[in-house]
Amino acid sequence: QVRLVESGGGLVQAGGSLRLSCAASGSIFSINVMAWYRQAPGKQRELVSLISSGTITNYADSVKGRFTISRDNAKNTVYLQMNSLKPEDTAVYLCNANVRTSSWLSPKDYWGQGTQVTVSS
Repeated sequence: QVRLVESGGGLVQAGGSLRLSCAASGSIFSINVMAWYRQAPGKQRELVSLISSGTITNYADSVKGRFTISRDNAKNTVYLQMNSLKPEDTAVYLCNANVRTSSWLSPKDYWGQGTQVTVSS
């Protein structure tokens, strides 16, 4: 069993900052890509940012220059530093991790429960 626990969401004014954290725990052999998605009401879930087990990152165009993804492999944790927040960033943010639970098993995706980010104007 793998669990992803998110924290750091909340209500902020436009221009403010939040730092999201997602810690993976359970039967973990290794974690490959970790990512943050978001889903606003009535919209499709979209990829916000991802980070590989190495140093490769990518960002949605809408957050480039404002958000920074990072990870601490020793803690099995991924972070999303969100600066210069805009009302359109309002969404439920979900953590995703591609996890191997054994060296002989293929990795699978796991999801956190989501944390609400609300940006007021």
